[in-house]
Parts: sequence; C-alpha cells; structure tokens
Amino acid sequence: MDSVTVVVPAYEEAGRIGRVVSELVDQYRVLVVDDGSTDETAAEARAAGATVVEQPTNEGYIPALKRGFRAAETPIVVTYDADGEHRPGDVARLAGAIESHDLDLVLGARSTIPRPSERLLNRLTQTEVDVTDSGTGFRAIRRDLAVDLELDTVCTCGTLVLEAAGKGARIGEVPIETRDIEKPRGIAWGHARQLWHVMGHLWRAR
Repeated sequence: MDSVTVVVPAYEEAGRIGRVVSELVDQYRVLVVDDGSTDETAAEARAAGATVVEQPTNEGYIPALKRGFRAAETPIVVTYDADGEHRPGDVARLAGAIESHDLDLVLGARSTIPRPSERLLNRLTQTEVDVTDSGTGFRAIRRDLAVDLELDTVCTCGTLVLEAAGKGARIGEVPIETRDIEKPRGIAWGHARQLWHVMGHLWRAR
C-alpha cells in the first residue's frame, strides 16, 4: 500500500527488529525510529529494508513517535510495536478502515489489556470516547492529524484518543490478536502520572 507508512519506534530491540521489518517491508514503507539504542537496533532495521531515523539519545516513546509522524510522507501512518507482538496482516485491516469508513484514527483493539493500570486508564477514557482499547500501540491515523497532536503526556494511553477526539477526529476500532513474545513486562510506574494527564483531558472536555 503506497499510501501507508508503518512507523516503528524502537529502543534496544536488536534480535527482534529485523524480523519485524522483514514481515512488513515487501508491502509497506517501514520507518524505524531508533530512540538512542546502544545495541544494533538501527543496523538490523536498515539491513532488513527499513528507512531508519536515529535519535541521538534515548528520549522516550512519545518523542520517537512524533519524530516518525513528521518523517512519514504518506497520507496514512500505522504505528507498530518493535517487539513483534503485532501481526503484519492486520496493518491492511486498520489502514483499510481509514479509507473505507472515512475515519481519521483506527485503533487495533486487543482482546485483553494486560496491565491493571492500563485498564483503569482505559475505563476513564471510555467515559468520554466510545472505544474498547485506548492504550493500544497499534493504530492507523491520518498523517495530518498525527502531526497536529501535541501528546504532551507520559505515554499515549488514553490521551492520544482523547486529544484526537477533542480535535473532532472520527475514531473507529478493528479487533486484533497479539502474538505471545518472550519479553518481561515491568510495572508501568508512569501510569500513575499518566492518570493525571487523562483526568486533565477529561476535565477540559466537560
């Protein structure tokens, strides 16, 4: 799909990122934003066929995501996790829903949200926007909307959807299933601060 760029923020994903890129690059433009990795993430992604943008230092997921939005040159951007949990066949389903249903943002809705803190943020978001998974990292978005988002928060859980809705975006969802991967999931301490950002968005929406 020439209209789609898959943006993959990546940090210390050597050993995974090559496979992720190789599953996508035959069908899509793949843009990996290497967020200051000290391993071979950038080299592996480039060898697999991705365009690689390198952040000189580790700035975090949101700055890497925004860098990818700015660097993309297609009308639709799909955000995709670097750890390999997403299924490449779902990219067309999300991007296709943008075009076929005239939407601005399509979320890849997981059947299970793993962390209790993420489920709480999701329930709060649902009081304002009718979605089932506001914290997914797998989403298709029109680039003009993407570059207009401030995303001045700890992470995207809840707030990306709330900010997009506040700008009048038409939002939909496509159900997805994630793949099991061997990667430890630590406690997401940032979600405690993210709670205040979500509450602030909800307060301003009233």
